Amino acid sequence: MLTIEWSASEGWQAPLIKPFGNLSLHPACSSLHYAIQQSLGVKKAANALLYVILCPVGSYFNSQTDGLSLWADPKYTRAWKGGTGNYKMGGNYGCSLFAQYEAEDHGCQQVLWLYGEDHQITEAGTMNIFLHWINEDGEEELATPPLDGIILPGVTRQSILELTGKWGEFKVTERYLTMSQLCSALQQLRVKEAFGSGTACMICPIRHIVYQGENLHIPCQDKDSQLSSRIAKELTDIQHGRTPSDWTFLV
Repeated sequence: MLTIEWSASEGWQAPLIKPFGNLSLHPACSSLHYAIQQSLGVKKAANALLYVILCPVGSYFNSQTDGLSLWADPKYTRAWKGGTGNYKMGGNYGCSLFAQYEAEDHGCQQVLWLYGEDHQITEAGTMNIFLHWINEDGEEELATPPLDGIILPGVTRQSILELTGKWGEFKVTERYLTMSQLCSALQQLRVKEAFGSGTACMICPIRHIVYQGENLHIPCQDKDSQLSSRIAKELTDIQHGRTPSDWTFLV
């Protein structure tokens, strides 16, 4: 493992690569990363990428990029009620690798996981998903799927709900969202933005969804008023102490 020691008196020391604890395991051993050893039949599993979180805002997706492309196909299910989809368990990731490679074959970066006969939107890759739109009742709304047993209750997800709820500028809702609702909203120009949230990515805009042979373009607001950028800035300002918050404590 990469180890860099730090102290208040001497600062950062020289980096070292050394065994993981007292175990003679190589740090790239696949069994240490998302339990992908449980997916013995997955092709290319040995090439699965590892990521390093260097700080709370470290990411493998930069929120200022062109955005994420997702492949949505109901033949694959990430989780089901009564399963482990709402827990941070390695087995949730190993079984997703096959669909991930098929998404790449369709020119997409990640999988948009659907559930049920009505193709409910659940998660984007390993991220929670948010939709900023004008809903069926004509209200401006930020919506994300509810925690019903198949959604991982991410801390970034909860932070976004609490932060935007305090603003009081639009409706903030945990509700079921389906692909038919999204498609209708796109046709009627009611979608403002969609983005994923997670521990490593924090905030990642979504730009394209491939669904049933169609490439759905997800619009975004002007860069200066883009909701995802505003949320990312406010969260990092809180993390770095630039903005006072009751979320931070002196330790």
